[in-house]
Amino acid sequence: MKKRIVITGLGVAAPSGVGIPEFTQALKNSVSGIRHNLQLEELQFSCQISGEPEISEELKSKYFTELELRGFNSSGILYGVIAGMEAWTNAGLPINESPDWDSGAIFGSGTSGIDKFRESIYKIDDLQTRRLGSTVVAQTMNSGISAYLGGKIGLGNQVTTNSSACTTGTEAILMAYDRIQSGQAKRILAGSTSDSGPYIWAGFDALRVCPSKYNENPKEGSRPMSASAAGFVPGSGAGALVVEDLESALERGAVIYAEVLGGNINSGGQRDGGSMTAPNSTAVQQCIKNAITNSGIHPNEIDAINGHLTATTKDSLEIENWTKALQRSGTDFPYINSLKSLTGHCLSASGSIESVASVLQLHENFLFGNINCEDLHPEIAALIDHSKVPLKTINTNLNIIAKASFGFGDVNACVIFKKFEK
Repeated sequence: MKKRIVITGLGVAAPSGVGIPEFTQALKNSVSGIRHNLQLEELQFSCQISGEPEISEELKSKYFTELELRGFNSSGILYGVIAGMEAWTNAGLPINESPDWDSGAIFGSGTSGIDKFRESIYKIDDLQTRRLGSTVVAQTMNSGISAYLGGKIGLGNQVTTNSSACTTGTEAILMAYDRIQSGQAKRILAGSTSDSGPYIWAGFDALRVCPSKYNENPKEGSRPMSASAAGFVPGSGAGALVVEDLESALERGAVIYAEVLGGNINSGGQRDGGSMTAPNSTAVQQCIKNAITNSGIHPNEIDAINGHLTATTKDSLEIENWTKALQRSGTDFPYINSLKSLTGHCLSASGSIESVASVLQLHENFLFGNINCEDLHPEIAALIDHSKVPLKTINTNLNIIAKASFGFGDVNACVIFKKFEK
């Protein structure tokens, strides 16, 4: 028998809000977290706006000891610990004195500790590498985020970090789902994080996939599905979800935010139109179709899609792939929105932050609006009706949301969330 698997905890450190209450209000009120970035201006980036979580010293000290913060310089681990610990507490779970053999973490990242590496390299020369110090290891190893969370909570099951570019967060949720489904864990803290800063974003600026026209008007810069979209605004942060066996959740009286029906992960192999930076459309459509099949639903049951939709030239192609995979178009198409209009593109954290937003919409009966999309791209307007791209938050009783992420390397992931019913 297939297990029923649910979401019992949520946590977030996003450009538009740190913590679930602030993030939820930002979603409902279309509050953008995109701001002017003085450092990018000083470095003469073409794009001088970004989305970064605002973290106070007080909040840092809530999750890290004074000793841990001494020499600490990893924004990705900072965001991930804040989001992960919030999700764990939000789920009503304890910090364990001994290892909890039933609980683990699959928490992804794209890179870890870039600024820590830079700080270390500039402080010393090659002949003094032994002076890097002990703190550099945990902050720069790719699994630093899952290692920090595993230690802070006392997790005794699998504790690991996955990395699949912009697909990372959505993939982590599905990896957690599979581990619980196989009976090897009762619950997994799943999520992903992304560092901030010019060393993360410089390559994208060099690729000219980030907007340069909105430096004076940051909140207008991220324009998914818009005819005037000029590229993605770089962002960062972390999202976290406690994925749990329903039996375990009911046994401990947990709040259940949504059910995970299933999903799919695949790759286009960088063939047939796919490349390091472009999707193989056949693979994208196959990923969506397989996610629906694995979830045991019909395409017509999907009420809304939280798309990847980055405000690049690929937005129209993504919509086309959805119409073909679902065999739905025009007024028959589900509602669709993109969180990136409010946060920018949070890279390896995007899938998890957007999944948190997807689950919140199901749980609280609303659909957040797409800002900066009054001028819907004509190629998209030819495929789906304008009414399916809400510009403002609407109150609606959603039942099923599909969340998809597509990443560099031609990798894809799609997860299906459903409103929980006993």
